[in-house]
Amino acid sequence: MRGNLPDSPFHGSLNFSQLAAAFLADPGLPFVQLLSAERIERVFRKHGNLFGLNTVYSTAVMVWSFLGQVLRDGKEASCQSAVSRVIVHQQRSGGTVPTSDTGDYCRARAKLSEHALRDLAIEVAEEVEAQAPQTWLWKGRHAKLVDGFTFTMPDTPANQAAYPQPHSQKPGVGFPIARACAMISLASACVLNLKIGRYAGKETGECALLRELLDAFGPNDLLVADRHYCSFAMIGLLRIRGVDACVRMHQKRHVDFRRGQRLGRHDHRLVWIKPQRPSWMDEATYLALPDELPLREIRYQTVEPGRRTRELTVVTTLLDEKRYTKAEIASLYGFRWNSELDIRSIKTHLNLNHVRCKSPHMVRRELWATLLGYNLIRTTTAAAASLHELTPRQISFTATCQQVLALWMPMVGEEGSAPSANEARCRQLLRAIARCRVADRPGRIEPRQIKRRLQTYKHMQQPRAVLRQQLLDRN
Repeated sequence: MRGNLPDSPFHGSLNFSQLAAAFLADPGLPFVQLLSAERIERVFRKHGNLFGLNTVYSTAVMVWSFLGQVLRDGKEASCQSAVSRVIVHQQRSGGTVPTSDTGDYCRARAKLSEHALRDLAIEVAEEVEAQAPQTWLWKGRHAKLVDGFTFTMPDTPANQAAYPQPHSQKPGVGFPIARACAMISLASACVLNLKIGRYAGKETGECALLRELLDAFGPNDLLVADRHYCSFAMIGLLRIRGVDACVRMHQKRHVDFRRGQRLGRHDHRLVWIKPQRPSWMDEATYLALPDELPLREIRYQTVEPGRRTRELTVVTTLLDEKRYTKAEIASLYGFRWNSELDIRSIKTHLNLNHVRCKSPHMVRRELWATLLGYNLIRTTTAAAASLHELTPRQISFTATCQQVLALWMPMVGEEGSAPSANEARCRQLLRAIARCRVADRPGRIEPRQIKRRLQTYKHMQQPRAVLRQQLLDRN
């Protein structure tokens, strides 16, 4: 993943140089060359979702306003703040100024097509992935990390019906919860696709969600995932599509390096035989699976100072031991941890841990607007990395967010800027982003404790209405 780019600052078939030169060409709107009004119109027209062409709250304005909400936190992310930003923008640009009432804004936001928002987010990510420099890839291949996560939402009847809370929680005390499975690029860290479903129930697990994403893989892609995805059916479905896999061995599978074709110490080839048809798989799909899967198993140790030595067993379809050495496969699986960090960034810094919308269709809109904002930030990081001979994962995602948000409002209304001034400002921004490197701290150990004593409230054990009535009865 770490390689040296050519000396030219305009490297990369994605024309990252064009992105850099025009990054702030339209004042006040970061990523405008990636998320132009023309692109928004094209995608939303495909879904028949263009509206408000002669009003303030047009489709393009709503996409940008919603994007501004999900990139902010706290009160700055409220609908009232979003309306205030639209008012300021209209005042400075000489357009029609809306009222401060949030009703029109919320109704317009609810009109946005979740499918169009999804297409926008995926299209932005696929452009970066398809045209990333070879030095960002793993041995010239597009490695895609897959992992699952959950997020909660406001406790409303509609959300509870679509995404029920866990059965272990009492009614009125817990929150509706959804499960998601994400496909993330190892090269650019963009979210290439995602599927959500209920937290519990039939066909709601991570593997079931991943099966709905299999068509998003392309031939010669490479899946990297944890042991949860290690099964004959999953690897077989990938091989049908020409996709290789590198996953940790499932804990219930027996490993015996005395069998198979020995390639080295704790490195051998073996064959898995097709098991009986799973209950979720139809007959046609089962017959399409190969009768045998030639695989390769390796076992290696990870040593961290101050911690216990861990022994990992990895299974892969990369059978050529000369082209893919044991050390390289171990290194590839080690990159899987990046998916955990990427999901943490989305949930923590973009507030996807607990979304704000109170209906299922708006929850899904907020989800895809958040992923759109995330991919745009990652694309900005890619531009900075390309210009400064880095890889995107060497640059801090949090710092990039802060840099972009810091320039969001001051640039509004600065019309008539010279192209040279815009390009200079763009280069200055990308230079500042490139300076924010992710620290390389192998073996870092920190206690999972805090020093400051924070005021905390008791956890709710009864519904809010019951507790409210108890307070009234005391008076």
